[in-house]
Amino acid sequence: MIHGAHVILYSKDAEADRAFFRDVLSYPFADAGHGWLIFALPPAEVAVHPSDANDTHELYLMCDDVHALVEQMKGKGIACSPIDEQRWGSITRVTLPGGGKLGIYQPKHASPLRPAGS
Repeated sequence: MIHGAHVILYSKDAEADRAFFRDVLSYPFADAGHGWLIFALPPAEVAVHPSDANDTHELYLMCDDVHALVEQMKGKGIACSPIDEQRWGSITRVTLPGGGKLGIYQPKHASPLRPAGS
């Protein structure tokens, strides 16, 4: 049946943002033709939150140490927002070369990707 998810990020500078995923995050990719790079993502989770509106979706990447990630991005000249401590995780927003923001957080919640206690 379903074997994966395909996420689309819209960008004012898609080429620069593709280079970020390729060169800064070092994500494996395939060239779908004409420079359209499709990147492999780490394992994912889906959460369904209540809302007054439909068709609003968000993408966050997860990391083990958001403070270390912010330092690593700073060393590569990539801007990050201050870390925001929430009950569910510690989050920053990375500014992509195309100007968009991408949330990255260190989860504090249980995850189906990790056994309890790890």
